[in-house]
Amino acid sequence: MDTYFSPVYDPIGDTQPATPAAVSSVTAEDLALLDAYSRAVIGAVDRVGPAVLHLQVTGANERANGAGSGVVFTPDAYVLTNSHVVSGVRKIQATFPDGRTLAANLVGDDPDTDLAVLRLEGEAPGFARLGDSRRLRVGQLVVAIGNPFGFQCTVTAGVVSALGRSLRTRSGRLIDSVIQTDAALNPGNSGGPLVTAAGEVVGINTAIIGMAQGICFSISAATVEFVATRLIREGRVRRCYIGVAGQNVPLTRRVARFHELTRETGVRVQSTAPDGAARAAGLLSGDIIVAVDGIPVGDVDELHRLMSEKRVGKPVPITVLRLSQKLDVAVTPRESPPRVAA
Repeated sequence: MDTYFSPVYDPIGDTQPATPAAVSSVTAEDLALLDAYSRAVIGAVDRVGPAVLHLQVTGANERANGAGSGVVFTPDAYVLTNSHVVSGVRKIQATFPDGRTLAANLVGDDPDTDLAVLRLEGEAPGFARLGDSRRLRVGQLVVAIGNPFGFQCTVTAGVVSALGRSLRTRSGRLIDSVIQTDAALNPGNSGGPLVTAAGEVVGINTAIIGMAQGICFSISAATVEFVATRLIREGRVRRCYIGVAGQNVPLTRRVARFHELTRETGVRVQSTAPDGAARAAGLLSGDIIVAVDGIPVGDVDELHRLMSEKRVGKPVPITVLRLSQKLDVAVTPRESPPRVAA
């Protein structure tokens, strides 16, 4: 969960008043462009701002120990936020921009995508709509709304800096299709919405790179929709678990050519869990996984991506190199226990 500290005023320096020449150099076209930009930001905030929440979370010791942001995204008061904001807490208090406060209950959270869904104990004055993040373009205007350092309903604006990024969560898995933006984010923004000029939520703000400036990340609405639907329906996201601890290893070009592999890397099985499907199927320590169901596997992250919920309970051929042989081992994945990697 996010923590925040008292702000310290840090003056940048004196500014000089604009000279008449400087003022006269601003053209009508410049003013029109500025007005259009301002109107876009204001419109987005007017549509989504009333649905953005300040979340105050309390731990088991009854001490308020963190805060973050959230956004109401359904008419029946379901709320999106980050898993790291609300995971492990016993009390969640949600405050709207108009000052109204409601209790919130955790419906489900998914550390593997750093997403969580809450439900308010009462009616929300409004809700925001999820947009189609697949239609985003690099350079497109986006607006972030949240509560950095406890300052409620703070708005920052920027552009989509990049699409299709991958971001590693605390659970060790990668989140795919992450949006990179330069809209400023700070502690307390976590869980707040990333919004287009049309007022559609296209991402949930989740992380920054601490030593960098203007490199911030949001979980795409496409991922949010997939995860939120399952959290509301089942309280969790089902994923495969085969019980393997793996390590990325290089393969010699000679070995790759001999076995007709398209990759020169694989995943060496370091160990297998006693209760895992891999051990039951006969996978051994030292085996090098090079494909799953005929799809090449070059590293642990690719193995994770292929262990999707649709494979639970179904035999899957896993291709391994064992000594000088290439073998297919039929493994039947089980549902992943909480916070256990594939």
